[in-house]
Amino acid sequence: MATTDLLVDLQDDLVSDDTSKTLGPLKLSPLDEKTWPTECDDELQSVSEQPSARKDGTESQLPYSDDENLPEIVDPPPDLKWDDPYYDIARRQIVEVAGDDNFGRKVIVVSACRMPPSHQLDHTQLLKYLKHTLDKYVESDYSVVYFHYGLNSQNKPSFAWLLEAYKEFDRKYKKNIKALYIVHPTRFIKALLVVFKPIISMKFGRKILYVNHLSELEQYLKCERMVIPQCVKRFDERIQTAQKLKPQEPKKQLPHQQFGISLQELREKDPEHKVIPLVMEQTSTYIKNHGLNKEGIFRRSANMFLVKEVLEKYNNGVPVDFETYNDVHLAAVILKTFLRELPEPLLTYNLYNKVISLGKVQENKQIETIAEMIKFLPEDNYTVLRYLVKFLGEIADYSDLNKMTASNLALVFGPALLWAKDAAISLNAINPINNFTQLLFENYTEIFPPK
Repeated sequence: MATTDLLVDLQDDLVSDDTSKTLGPLKLSPLDEKTWPTECDDELQSVSEQPSARKDGTESQLPYSDDENLPEIVDPPPDLKWDDPYYDIARRQIVEVAGDDNFGRKVIVVSACRMPPSHQLDHTQLLKYLKHTLDKYVESDYSVVYFHYGLNSQNKPSFAWLLEAYKEFDRKYKKNIKALYIVHPTRFIKALLVVFKPIISMKFGRKILYVNHLSELEQYLKCERMVIPQCVKRFDERIQTAQKLKPQEPKKQLPHQQFGISLQELREKDPEHKVIPLVMEQTSTYIKNHGLNKEGIFRRSANMFLVKEVLEKYNNGVPVDFETYNDVHLAAVILKTFLRELPEPLLTYNLYNKVISLGKVQENKQIETIAEMIKFLPEDNYTVLRYLVKFLGEIADYSDLNKMTASNLALVFGPALLWAKDAAISLNAINPINNFTQLLFENYTEIFPPK
């Protein structure tokens, strides 16, 4: 919950920068006397906030099991070095980066269940690590997913820490956060947000979304590609069992479906059997005509209603004219969405382990190794990858205007080009994927020989 509360205050229009004056109307006790509401401990030990409807219309309660007050223990990331200044924080994986959401925004995941008892955690270091992680992504639009399950009287941070965090997160972190998903919220956390309401802008308040079930989260991002703690999954299953929720039925494929189907199917559907999908061709053409000099192209999100509208048009065979929308960021988001929606990543599952292990190859051999690796891609994948990398190379050629260097483009496109088949992309996997993607962009002419 710590990050939830501090991010609630990531707003663009605070009335005052003086925290003591801003909190004045709340009549809070001095920081050294302030404690958390005593009723929260009891409430966090049950899921009365997760209503399970009885036949009489009342709500039942779903208790925690006795062992779930303990933090979830995970293995340290394999590339984490013991002398890393944030080793003790990073090894717990309280904070992770998990690819993009459905609107092309980077996702930062915070898991309360992985927080150890407060006396075992250096909260000052935790705050620094939060900033260290966010620093890599705050220049782009991003979202935060906070898994509230697992916060209890043992591991909750102090009120004073929340205020310290509030003061630490300045406009740099506030301006580009587009959504805060609070998963499995309790009445306590909702009440706490109400307490903080006087210092929360209406603009930011609209970014907070309560998500009661993981199935609800699916409409915003792909849960199977996220880092979701096992105890959170088990908890969600218990809720769904108690509430007798029916599993969602898979969506039926539409006759003109463009998103979520393989490159091979798209080629067969195309009247001219073009290898380059219609969506990629139209979005890249529009971006080349209107976005080469657009600062932050591919780093900004677009209006989510327009994104849905364009997706529906493509999937229903309705012609899409980006000129009518006059928003180059919309075309950029649609292109990224198309890549993320492929049933198998463009670089294929077969290359996943090889890409992750590229760092073990001698530096002077890496370009040659990449060229050899992608030769084994299916023909359609190879052709589409070549088209995409060439296009993004043109974007990078104008990086003095659009600020999108090969490195920045790799940060955006890495998770859209490759993900694991049976596991979420965690922070330790994202860096190798991004490094591979950057080398791909920077060495296009060497990796893809002339036709």
